[in-house]
Amino acid sequence: MSKVLKRSEVPVENQWKLSDIFESQAAWDKEYEEVKTLAQQAGEYQGKLDNENSIKSCFELEDDISLKTERLYVYAHMHHDEDTADPTYQSLLQKAKKLSVGVSESLSFVVPEILALPEDKLDALIASPTLKPFKFTLVEMKREKAHVLSKTEEALLAQVGNLSQAPQTIFGMLNNADMKFPKIKDENGNEVDLTHGSYIQFLESPNREVRERAFKAVYNTYAKNKNTIAATLNANVNKNIFYSTVRKYPSVMEMSLYGDNIPKEVYTNLIDTIHESLPLLHRYMNLRKKLLGTDDLHMYDLFAPLVEEYKMDITYDEAKKTVKESLKPLGEEYLTALQEGYDNGWIDVYENENKRTGAYSWGAYGTHPYVLLNHKDNLNSMFTLTHEMGHALHSYFSDKALKYRDAQYTIFLAEVASTTNEALLMDYLLNKSTDPKEKLYLLTYYADQFRTTVFRQTMFAEFEKIIHERAEQGESLTPQLLSEIYYDLNKKYHGEGMVVDQDIEMEWARIPHFYTSFYVYKYATGFSAATSFAKQILEEGEPAVDRYLGFLKSGGSDYSINILEKAGVDMSSPEPIREAMAVFEDVISQMEQLTK
Repeated sequence: MSKVLKRSEVPVENQWKLSDIFESQAAWDKEYEEVKTLAQQAGEYQGKLDNENSIKSCFELEDDISLKTERLYVYAHMHHDEDTADPTYQSLLQKAKKLSVGVSESLSFVVPEILALPEDKLDALIASPTLKPFKFTLVEMKREKAHVLSKTEEALLAQVGNLSQAPQTIFGMLNNADMKFPKIKDENGNEVDLTHGSYIQFLESPNREVRERAFKAVYNTYAKNKNTIAATLNANVNKNIFYSTVRKYPSVMEMSLYGDNIPKEVYTNLIDTIHESLPLLHRYMNLRKKLLGTDDLHMYDLFAPLVEEYKMDITYDEAKKTVKESLKPLGEEYLTALQEGYDNGWIDVYENENKRTGAYSWGAYGTHPYVLLNHKDNLNSMFTLTHEMGHALHSYFSDKALKYRDAQYTIFLAEVASTTNEALLMDYLLNKSTDPKEKLYLLTYYADQFRTTVFRQTMFAEFEKIIHERAEQGESLTPQLLSEIYYDLNKKYHGEGMVVDQDIEMEWARIPHFYTSFYVYKYATGFSAATSFAKQILEEGEPAVDRYLGFLKSGGSDYSINILEKAGVDMSSPEPIREAMAVFEDVISQMEQLTK
């Protein structure tokens, strides 16, 4: 679509159908008032949560309030995303946000009150047939109990909450608002603006001098601000250490993994297994050098196009058909649900004026999931479609199989279903392709996903682990120390066959994820688990498909690591990462064959 339409001009068949959540504004308003009344009723349980009957009815009320609040919030937010300039939905979203905060406050007594019960009483509640639907919630509460403080201390910590946002907020303001990059010369010798958005585009330029100019300009700018940024990162690490000490965790890393009940071994296994696979990344770096036709490979060459852009014009209808074909190995039940999503207003397809950028899958329990796209007729958009439908169908199957409370899956699991779809699409396209140029283009696309999602994110995860351990041992995280640690990791990961430019030592300063600590490893584990699932589905067929559908229907009804293990992927062992690495090796071998 060439002209960007106004929202009012978008054809109905390309819009999602939000009326499936609320048929009218009046229906939204009615439920809004209902939630306000219910939230007040919740207070009546305060001081009474000491027996199974009152706990059961309190949990049921809590579910009712949470689900309705979620519906109100999702509806307002998604309408706002259709046209972010529309004042009606700006104010509706503000209203929904305020309500969410109020609801959280009105229910905040539930967990501390149940946890104040004696240990034997808590065990009796867990064993109670009356509370069977809430057993997992109670088991979780008991697990958290060791790290929950007294009411007064918890209230004090809640007040510290605003302060704890400071490092991230300050970094965000400096990085996005105050820091300005110099102008650089583009391919035609014109002075152009260098911004966060254009930086990656310059790194993808076929012109090496442009890539180098952008790379040096960005890292010189960060180097000029290194003391301030090191101070914000240091403050974030100290904040983490404060919370882990106060809540009695052995380390920040264990505190961060505790929420999802992920054993420490999952994190350390990932790093160790990637270390043993680094020769594969080094082999890919050598192949990159060969394909670029250069004597040496620099850090600013990592995003350069390896093969001539292979024009793949893929309309939305073709993308839908191809995605469906590629997901045939998942069987009839999955394909029927996928078609239902295509046909029944789940997807908001194209860009329009003021529409939110990017893509996501979202929704509220009790109605089907939704997918926001900004579809362009290219390969990337087709991968985005299968990725987001992977999320959507994960939610769809979980919601159908489970009650509200158990259907919500963790972020640790979220990326698995979406990336499994991508792996199946890639396998399908590679098998179908007869044009060597197209095949090399696809293989390059895939190899770079391994490089950026598995190797790069694991390197980030290792950096976080090292800096927290150093700080926990009492070392001060100076800009020099941070740069030294980061530079050494780059040398280790990228290998001897590559020029690891000194400038890269400042890259730690531009990664916003370091302010959401110990999170990035989930990209690498999610990608590895998905690659392992796809491999099993393609090789074993039906038994693997049954296990995989079991995973999709498990939501958050058990700990993430158990849900994956039941489905045939044991993330506490190095196996799934090794399986992913075997696929990566196969991709490199195919590329080497095609470029002989």
